[in-house]
Amino acid sequence: MPEPQLTTTNPPLSGSGNVTPLVSFRTLALRGTLWTILGFGSSQVLRLAFNLVLARLLVPEFFGLMALVWTIATGVNLFFDLGVSPAVVRDPRGDTPEFLNTAWALQIVRGVGLALLCFLLAPLMAAFYGDPRLRWILPLIGATSVASGFTSTSLITLQRHMVVKPVVIMDLVTQAVSGVLMVSWALLRPSVWSLVCGSMLPSVLKMVWSHFLVPGRSDRIAWDRTAGRTLFIFGRWVWMSSILTFLASQIDRLILGKLFTLQMLGVYSIVTMIAEVPRALVMAMIRNVIFPAYSKSAGLPRPELREKVLRYRRMLLAVMACGIAALVAGGDVVIGVLYDKRYAAGSWMLPILALGLWPSLLAKTIDSSLAAIGKPRYAAFGDLLKVLFTVIGIPLGFSMGGAAGAVIVVALNDVPYYGQIAYGLWREGLNSFAQDLKATAFLAALLSAALAARLLFGTGMPIHP
Repeated sequence: MPEPQLTTTNPPLSGSGNVTPLVSFRTLALRGTLWTILGFGSSQVLRLAFNLVLARLLVPEFFGLMALVWTIATGVNLFFDLGVSPAVVRDPRGDTPEFLNTAWALQIVRGVGLALLCFLLAPLMAAFYGDPRLRWILPLIGATSVASGFTSTSLITLQRHMVVKPVVIMDLVTQAVSGVLMVSWALLRPSVWSLVCGSMLPSVLKMVWSHFLVPGRSDRIAWDRTAGRTLFIFGRWVWMSSILTFLASQIDRLILGKLFTLQMLGVYSIVTMIAEVPRALVMAMIRNVIFPAYSKSAGLPRPELREKVLRYRRMLLAVMACGIAALVAGGDVVIGVLYDKRYAAGSWMLPILALGLWPSLLAKTIDSSLAAIGKPRYAAFGDLLKVLFTVIGIPLGFSMGGAAGAVIVVALNDVPYYGQIAYGLWREGLNSFAQDLKATAFLAALLSAALAARLLFGTGMPIHP
C-alpha cells in the first residue's frame, strides 16, 4: 500500500518546502487505521511468542521484579510528562522548525533529568521493597530516558499527519531484535539481566532510526519563547493528567508489590499483559488516528462532531466486545494451554481482569474527543477517582478475599473513570450513553452465548474454585 501524500493544508514531510498533492482526510484516517491494526497484531504475536519462550526459560520472580522496575520507571516518566507530543500534534504551528526544535530541546532536558532521578530513587526503592537488585536495575532502565529524549521529532510529525507505516515498521523491527536478544541471553545464562538488557535495546534503536524517517529533517537544539510558552501552557493539564493516568493504571502493581510475593506478582503481570490487549489496541488507535482525527475536527459544531465520533466509534466497540467476550469465556483455557503449572493462578485472574476492561474501553474510545476540544480536565478527574478507588479498595479487598479480592478490585476500578467521562461528554454535548448501552447489551449477548456453549460441551465456567 503506497504511503499517503499530505494535503495542501499540511506541510510535506520533507525539508524541501514543496506542496504535495491532495489526499482526503478519510483516506489518511483509513490507511492509518489499517496500519495501526496490522502493526498492533504483529506486535502482539511477537510479544506473546517471546513471552512464552522466556516464561519457560526464566522463573516467574524475574517477571515480577521487572514489572516492579518498569512501574517505577514509568511513574517517574509520567510524573514529569510535559505533553510535548500532543501539544505539537494539535497546534497549528506544529510543522514549523521553531516549534519542533523547541519541543526537541524540552524533550532532551526532560530525558536527562528522568535518568538522574531514577538513579537517585534506586536506593530508596531497594530499601522499600527489600530487594537490592533494584539498586542497579532501576538506573539502567531509567537511562533509556536519555535515548528517548534524543529521539527525533519526526515521530511526532508522522503522528500529526497520520502517516503510520514507517513507525509500525520501526517498532516491529526493534521489538523483534529485542526479543531475540532476550531469548538468546536467557538460553546462555538464565537471569533477570536478559530482561533488563533486552528492555533497554529498543530505545537506543528507535533513537537512531527516528532520525532517518523523514528525509531532509534535522532536529536542532533551539528555543523559541512563543513556542515554549505554548508547550508549557498546554503541558500543565497534560502533566496533571499524566500523573493521574500513571497512578490509575500502575498503582495496582505498586500496592500488590507489597501484598503479593514476587512470584505471584510475576503471574499477575503476565496475565495483565494478555488482558490488556484490547485496551492496548485502543490506545494505539488513539495515538495514531483517533486523537489526530478528533483534533482536526474539533472546530465542527458539537452535534456534527458528536455524530462523526459516534459513527467511527460504533465499529470499534463491536470489535472490542468480541475480544472481551473471547477473553472472559476462554481465559482459563488460554493460560492452561500457553503456560505451565507455575502460572496456574492466572487461569482465574484473566477472565476477571478481562471483564473489568469494558468500562475502560467505553471511556477510552471517546475521551480523546474531550481532549481535542480542549477539555482534558474530565479525564484527569476521572483518573483521580480511579486512584482513590484503587488505593482504598485493594488493601480492603485483599484483607477480605486474599489475592482474589485484590484482583476483583482492580477489575472494578475503571467504573469511576467511566462515570466521570460520561458526565463530561454530557456536559459538552457529546453524550454517548445510548451507544454505550447498546454496546454493553451486545457484549452481554456474546458472553452469554459463549458461556452457554461451554456448559453445553461440559467444560464448566471460566472462573471456578
